[in-house]
Amino acid sequence: MHLDGGLTRIGVKKYMPVVSLAQMMESGVHFGHQTRRWNPKMSPYIYTSRNGVHIIDLVQTAQLMDNAYNYMRSHAEQGKKFLFVGTKRQAAGIIAQEATRCGSHYINQRWLGGMLTNWATIKTRVDRLKDLERREETGALDLLPKKEASMLRREMTKLQKYLGGIKTMRKVPDIVVIVDQRREYNAVQECQKLSIPIVSMLDTNCDPDVVDIPIPANDDAIRSIKLIVGKLADAIYEGRHGQLEAEDDYEDYDGSEYDDDYEETEYTDAVIPDEETEE
Repeated sequence: MHLDGGLTRIGVKKYMPVVSLAQMMESGVHFGHQTRRWNPKMSPYIYTSRNGVHIIDLVQTAQLMDNAYNYMRSHAEQGKKFLFVGTKRQAAGIIAQEATRCGSHYINQRWLGGMLTNWATIKTRVDRLKDLERREETGALDLLPKKEASMLRREMTKLQKYLGGIKTMRKVPDIVVIVDQRREYNAVQECQKLSIPIVSMLDTNCDPDVVDIPIPANDDAIRSIKLIVGKLADAIYEGRHGQLEAEDDYEDYDGSEYDDDYEETEYTDAVIPDEETEE
């Protein structure tokens, strides 16, 4: 095998990064926020600024992505459990599909207060969801008065929306993957309280000090999120199965054209919100 410098060695593989610079450039991973919206702690990961927008140093992102991939794969080999969190519209579809593909749990609608720190209470709602689904599957709901059955089905639908991604989660996860640290800061705080390691994409307005495995990257663009989250899911899948499966396409997700701006969410308790109160 020919290596750089004209040397020939047998059994030496050329290093290949988990994600190439070309892939990241094409996906817009390098685009940060406007320079006035930055967190100075992200300075080491910023290459330059152009037209008032910070540009992320993709050489560092590639190296840190390798670290994150190896971290996820090795812990998956050990049987660790993962929770993916991303509730912004442009991340929600990818979070659900990638977490499902690699056999992990996910939250992609709203982070309920105490999701981890008050897991015992949340688990009672998860158990309620499984009970309602079981009654639906067996036809038990059809035996009830029409009005009562309708109310229970509405309850089931609401629980599926908010808790469907953690329906098989028996305990708090070993590792949490986060898209948009600022939006999901309630999740970050709960992970910190429970000393749960955080793997997180870090845009230029984020705080690298509150995560364990940082991945400097655009956390607003669909293609950037898809690339990074997809590779993390690959790592879990490879750790558990020893090989990867073909990627799916997420361009048809209804949030793919969503605007980059979003509203910050307020901290909510473990009560499932009423549909009527949602926007």
